[in-house]
Amino acid sequence: MAVIYVLLSAGLYLVMLRPPGTIASIFNHVPWPAWVVLPMRPMWLQARGGALDVGDEAPAFDLPSQDGKSRVSLASLRGKPAVLVFGSYT
Repeated sequence: MAVIYVLLSAGLYLVMLRPPGTIASIFNHVPWPAWVVLPMRPMWLQARGGALDVGDEAPAFDLPSQDGKSRVSLASLRGKPAVLVFGSYT
């Protein structure tokens, strides 16, 4: 039983390291008892935590503007107030 528990936990942890679309397509097939029995929350926080700590400088990146006609880089906002929110609003 312990070996099955460890293998299932390890398998789901590896799934949690994948892109969000892949995670969702696999998690749709996970039966509800797994959510109760396996340590999903600690695994999720570890797998999706990232490498930055609070107070670390954000890595350089740029994103399309809301209208899609230009790009906004993080470097262009240096010295100006900016809030970066990454996550789900569902």
